[in-house]
Amino acid sequence: MLRWLIGGGREPQGLAEKSALQTIGEEQTQNPYTELLVLKAHRDIVRFLVQLDDYRFASAGDDGIIVVWNAQTGEKLMELNGHTQKITAAIAFPSLESCEEKNQLILTASADRTVIVWDCDTGRQVQRISCFQSTVKCLTVLQRLDVWLSGGNDLCVWNRKSHLLCKTSHVSDTGISALVEVPSNCVVAAVGTELIIFRLVTPTEGSLEWDIIEVKRLLDHQDNVLSLVNVNDFSLVTGSHVGELIIWDVLDWTMQAYERNFWDPSSQLDTQQEIKLCQKLSDISIHHFTCDKENVFAAVGRGLYVYNLQLKRVIACQKTAHDSSVLHVAKLPNRQLISCSEDGSVRIWELREKQQLTAEPVPTGFFNMWGFGRVNKQTSQTVKKQQENATSCSLELIGDLIGHSSSVEMFLYFEDHGLVTCSADHLIILWKNGERESGLRSLKLFQKLEENGDLYLAV
Repeated sequence: MLRWLIGGGREPQGLAEKSALQTIGEEQTQNPYTELLVLKAHRDIVRFLVQLDDYRFASAGDDGIIVVWNAQTGEKLMELNGHTQKITAAIAFPSLESCEEKNQLILTASADRTVIVWDCDTGRQVQRISCFQSTVKCLTVLQRLDVWLSGGNDLCVWNRKSHLLCKTSHVSDTGISALVEVPSNCVVAAVGTELIIFRLVTPTEGSLEWDIIEVKRLLDHQDNVLSLVNVNDFSLVTGSHVGELIIWDVLDWTMQAYERNFWDPSSQLDTQQEIKLCQKLSDISIHHFTCDKENVFAAVGRGLYVYNLQLKRVIACQKTAHDSSVLHVAKLPNRQLISCSEDGSVRIWELREKQQLTAEPVPTGFFNMWGFGRVNKQTSQTVKKQQENATSCSLELIGDLIGHSSSVEMFLYFEDHGLVTCSADHLIILWKNGERESGLRSLKLFQKLEENGDLYLAV
């Protein structure tokens, strides 16, 4: 497997501590990504990748530019310039199926307090919005209503023509860090430690005005909410900086499951102990979620956890999946999982069923989701034994992609064109299925020979 390709390899993390990091040899027989293309266009950290369609994606980052790429060939299609500071959010805004004009739009927000709407087919700047009083940190699209929302110190609702439909009053000086759509024309906003549910009121016969109303505030998290994602039409999962994971019922906003953080600091700790605990916060922060119909896949510190929704328990975990914090995780077909990390690596895992788990047990105090409310210490120990005995799967490392020399911020998966990763090393890497690419090259060669008549001469 190709390793240490771009500007050197990753430095080992935590040299003073013994690492339980799972490793894999050079012969990675189950890893299809044996070829790569290095894409260079950015001059600073590349933080965002946005899929536009089946063959195009856009990249954006701290240099303030947006680049549109061909995912099949790696060709740079266009560069979009308009922001003067780093990009803080980016999202695609596809056309409705009923719409006659099928232009592909992308929305980008920047620290320059603007949002720009781009036409990715022409490169044209469709609209530039500069009326914000603070930086927009997140964007989301409500496809069914054909509107988009911007979150900063307030929450604004815009139509496809970028006309402001309605907005909230000042929400918080901290600002909205994340948004997700839930049923009944509602959205959930993460604001520091709070989750605020807003409902959009659409125009009716009695009123032609849009409105946005605060429905409820959830104050159960003890620290900043870092990630939130829909599990299904009835559930939402949220995770915080200190390792709290909560699954919510989006119909009545009750907790379906709650987990305390890894440690419970005592008021009698001295200064050195407090410093040590603070240093371990990165090991329990929940940076990212993804899910399917059966499981929630959580990036927790340096580890990965698989929580089964039906069984209401963890079915697999890798406490040390990477050398540093896991920033992004995604589910692939065939029970596979991909994760990327601050250590510069991208790793492929396979979820395998086992009668008895021989890997590490689920740690005490994490994912003890056995109903509602919190559990006491005695119950926690009982649950731990039940989990250790019942954990039925393992995450086995089947691929290790090392090409970046700095933190890998996120990635995109294209079923037909491979994997795209972006990094703090200013690079984008397009990882290709070597066997598939070899077959395509052979096919093109035969087609060319046939067109020239050389194939029949050779026969």
